Amino acid sequence: MDSIVIQIASFCHVGYAREISDLIEESAKKRGTGIAKRSPNYIIQKINEHKAIIAVTNLGKLAGFCYIESWGNTKYVANSGLVIHHKFRNQGVAKKIKKLAFQHSTKMFPKAKLFGLTTSLPVMKINSELGYEPVTFSELTNDDEFWKGCESCVNYEILQNKNRSNCLCTGMLYDPFVNNIKKKKIWNKSKWFSRWGKIKTKINDK
Repeated sequence: MDSIVIQIASFCHVGYAREISDLIEESAKKRGTGIAKRSPNYIIQKINEHKAIIAVTNLGKLAGFCYIESWGNTKYVANSGLVIHHKFRNQGVAKKIKKLAFQHSTKMFPKAKLFGLTTSLPVMKINSELGYEPVTFSELTNDDEFWKGCESCVNYEILQNKNRSNCLCTGMLYDPFVNNIKKKKIWNKSKWFSRWGKIKTKINDK
């Protein structure tokens, strides 16, 4: 069976750069939105920086890819360019790539806010499961270099006309500070219920 291995890309995956670049462009054209181009050299740069996740079968076929970008002096981090080869869709590959990209991003940039722009409902669902929440564009990075990356999108004119306030994409954000507060509240609440349950048990035993 041709199983799929999902891992942090390394120098041995540089040979897939052209195929990944073509897959990103092809995927954007089919959707009619999103980042249309990322050059093979850009893909190689991300691989060499250990800022890419790749899915490859044990027979060497490319199944999917995603890369990591940082903005605003690493205050913001995006997992971008998620693509899945059509032969491997609906197999949970996207979810596994996004999960590893998320884990790798939080390790590399533990204090950064993770964000993304997407028109894909499946990606929105995956992001929500990871702790992302929908936000307005004003809560995303104001780094001009990031927004320049939207120039190759067919909807770039809409973004410009609205002064980068919104577009057809949905902005999603994971804030580690806010998330940690939520986890503490949930932990404290569960701890309280646990203690209350023990107290009730003692009372009932009397």
